[in-house]
Order: sequence, then structure tokens, then C-alpha cells
Amino acid sequence: QVQLVESGGGLVQAGGSLNLSCAASGRTFSNYAVGWFRQTPGKEREIVAAVSWSGGSQYYRDSVRGRFTISRDNARNRAYLQMNSLKPEDTAVYYCAASPTVYIGGPEKYDSWGQGTQVTVSS
Repeated sequence: QVQLVESGGGLVQAGGSLNLSCAASGRTFSNYAVGWFRQTPGKEREIVAAVSWSGGSQYYRDSVRGRFTISRDNARNRAYLQMNSLKPEDTAVYYCAASPTVYIGGPEKYDSWGQGTQVTVSS
């Protein structure tokens, strides 16, 4: 299992931007696809974006496509989620997760998780 730590969350006004960072340690980072998920109290955890092992392929849920960009830097053991044009409905705890087998899927497909970072978007 790879260890993951998220950072970069905070409070931002609607229309603003945040860049989330996921720092990985432990097993070789390039052996894992990376997904960003989010969860609001009372709702199921949902995938936001995912990136393949070398970064060549990306997935975005419809509601964030065109606003968010996922990337990774395997040499630095980091993954990122650049969030632009933020909306109040983006407010959630955001989690970085890693999977050795798939890069698109629900939370059950990922076996390594960070602690989460809070993103709050005010209207």
C-alpha cells in the first residue's frame, strides 16, 4: 500500500481556483493510477478525476470537465488537482486515492487513501 497525504484545500470564493496536491510515499508511485474523490456529509463518495499510471490518460466527471485538471509527476511522487472556476457545489472533502489495477472507478476500486482536505467554495 502506498501512503498518501493531501494538501492545498481551503476557502475560496465562487469563480476562484485551488490546486490540491497529493504526496505519495512507500511503494513505487508509478505502479498506481491516481484518482481524486470528494464527499459531502450525507452523500456517497464520488470520483472527481483520475489519471493513468504515466499521466497519459485522464478522466473527469461531467460536472468538472473543463474546469479541473488532474496531473501527476512520478519523479516527485506527486499528483495534483487544479480546480478553476469553482462553484459552491464543489464544496466537499477531497481525497486522493491510488489503485494498482484501474484508473477509473468507484471508491471500492482504490485501496490506498489520503486523509482528505476540505474545500469550501462560498457564493
